[in-house]
Amino acid sequence: MFIQPWDAALDEAEWRTWIAGGHDFGTLSVNGPPGRPPVAVPTHFTADGNHLLVHLARPNPVWEALENDPNVLFTVFGDYAFVPGPWRAAPGSPPTDGVPTSYYTAVQFTCRAHIVDDPEAKAELLRRQLAHFQPDGDHAPVAPDRPPYGRMLPGIRGLRLEVVEVRAKFKYDDHKPVEHRTAVAERLTARGGDLDAPAALQQRRRLDRIGPWKP
Repeated sequence: MFIQPWDAALDEAEWRTWIAGGHDFGTLSVNGPPGRPPVAVPTHFTADGNHLLVHLARPNPVWEALENDPNVLFTVFGDYAFVPGPWRAAPGSPPTDGVPTSYYTAVQFTCRAHIVDDPEAKAELLRRQLAHFQPDGDHAPVAPDRPPYGRMLPGIRGLRLEVVEVRAKFKYDDHKPVEHRTAVAERLTARGGDLDAPAALQQRRRLDRIGPWKP
């Protein structure tokens, strides 16, 4: 993932706060066996200290790929929007001279994957995931010897993704003048597309922290 200096996370807390704010779905990318393409798996995940927790169906082709290479990428993205060219035209120039771009946040984890097959260890992984996704506890106990999860555990395998490196990108035109960024955020809000409001929120948040960009 290419990151311009003005797109980089301002600190570790920025990307951690973004992930913790409900961004818990991403894509696991694994090198395929020799002569075969990579395997990409969209999935929910749970952060657990220096690990990401995932579980997948046993027939998933990702397991063969992981046996070939346990070094993986896990990518989470969101708060994206298409910004049309006229919105980015320089002052005094024709609107049609503006060049469009995409705004988005992306956090990419480089990890080493550890497969979890022990029944109790899988149950504990699921308990941690459910504590995140169903914190009210409105589910049956997760135990290898109790229904309904006990009979389903053999059909899945767990993954503990040990995080080795994190790269985060917040692409919101932070190198542009304050007036430009303010105007684009207002236009995103007015347009009101599916993720326009979250993208505008990120742009305004970064604007408040950065102000005029200084290399």
